[in-house]
Amino acid sequence: MTGRVLSLRRRWRKAVRRCAAALTQAVGRHPFLAGIAGTAVATAMASLTFLTLYDGRADALLHAHETSENLVSLVSSDLARNVEIYDLSLHSMVDGAQNPQTWKLPTELRQAVLFDRATTAAYLGGAYVLDAGGRVIASQRDELDPSVRLDDRDYFVAQQRNPDVGLFVSHPFRSRLRGGNLSIGLTRRINGPDGAFAGVALLAIRIEYFQHLLDKINTGKAGSVFIVLDDGTLLARKPYTEEAIGSSIAKSPTFMLMASRAEGSYVAKSAVDGVRRIFTYAHVPSTPLIAVVAPAEEDVFAEWRRRSLLAGGLTLALGAVFVLVSWLLAFTLQGKVEAQAELVRLAATDPLTGLSNRRVLDNRLDEEWLRARRNGSAMSVLFVDVDYFKKFNDTYGHAAGDEVLIAVAECIASVVRRSVDLVARYGGEEFAVVLPETSAQGALVIAEKIRKKVQAISVFYEPDAQGSVTVSVGCATCLPAQGGSVSGLMAQADAQLYVAKSAGRNRVSAGA
Repeated sequence: MTGRVLSLRRRWRKAVRRCAAALTQAVGRHPFLAGIAGTAVATAMASLTFLTLYDGRADALLHAHETSENLVSLVSSDLARNVEIYDLSLHSMVDGAQNPQTWKLPTELRQAVLFDRATTAAYLGGAYVLDAGGRVIASQRDELDPSVRLDDRDYFVAQQRNPDVGLFVSHPFRSRLRGGNLSIGLTRRINGPDGAFAGVALLAIRIEYFQHLLDKINTGKAGSVFIVLDDGTLLARKPYTEEAIGSSIAKSPTFMLMASRAEGSYVAKSAVDGVRRIFTYAHVPSTPLIAVVAPAEEDVFAEWRRRSLLAGGLTLALGAVFVLVSWLLAFTLQGKVEAQAELVRLAATDPLTGLSNRRVLDNRLDEEWLRARRNGSAMSVLFVDVDYFKKFNDTYGHAAGDEVLIAVAECIASVVRRSVDLVARYGGEEFAVVLPETSAQGALVIAEKIRKKVQAISVFYEPDAQGSVTVSVGCATCLPAQGGSVSGLMAQADAQLYVAKSAGRNRVSAGA
């Protein structure tokens, strides 16, 4: 078992090494892959970071919604509980006021019958019984003023006109009995023995109750929380502005959404101060009240923005550095590849003429010989030698001789133009031409073109003298499939070169 595990490990390591080697070779052949890969990796990492940051924004928004829903639920529960308690007191007051015996009782006992202990709760401005004319006929604190009539109040008019209105929550008003304190009224109708309107039971709740409730809630620096009637009348708001209390937001598009549904959430600009907020609202059960919590988008996303700027900035900076390093590496590798290619070219090139050197010639001869033997095609070789070169070199110097060699090399290269052909400097003033898939006749034609091309050039080696350079060419052709060898073919071409030399130079000699 241990041996099998070790064998698997060895195979795995070999596979990893092979992959690494293949990757290294690929990058070596295509150095810009390093830059492209680095850019792709940096882009992918940046994309992942930004997706994560976007998810963080969604999480911040979700957390704000959940928190707002919880706060709305708390406010709504508190309001519903207190309104229910106050409504029980109103029912008690109505029952007591509708009983004729109550009004025959002594004042203290009548007060105890009409007003229970709930009417002494904090933020309760007062408890009153009004007659059919709107005058206060009983008060928890004996605030009786015959000159004060309340028959114009909305809570009185509503109960007077509609026997089925039930519990009515009024708009904010300034109290005429308590020095102008801002309050709202909770009322129920009092009927006479015959069912006719006989008055109103009223509980006045100070606006401070709602403000105190809202002050406990933290919605951020620019956030808001408010309580509004279902007709758009604002009862309380944080941040508090006295002029806003009692104002109407009924025409605001944001309020229309609240009025149309029991609860919900949306994002919009506030109709009061224009701040963009996330509104979460709920209608308080059994009341016309709507509780709204609206943190500002700026506050909700402040921490997320701070983290995003930090993470996004670092990601972009590191990504830019990574891309820069990747492309620097790519250009460095490119330079190395070009340098290596140049070294390979120099190793395969004759430094004087720019033609292929002897090493390349030998390798190419072997390759073309094998190919011709497989294909059954002919293969030809030319030997080109500059005539009287030693004499010319001795007379005019090596610099002039080098110029002649360069000019001859250019002539040969201009004639031999197929991509499969090879022109190489064999050594000294000798050149070799490899002509794959070329017959003896074809080789002879090319050799003659080379001879004429060289003869046509003029070399000026003295101010008052002009001379022509000539070459002798030996041609050899064979069918490798029928036997023989590369060395034998070259020997034949060399022999034909000497034939051309012996026949007077500046000529071509061919043999097969």
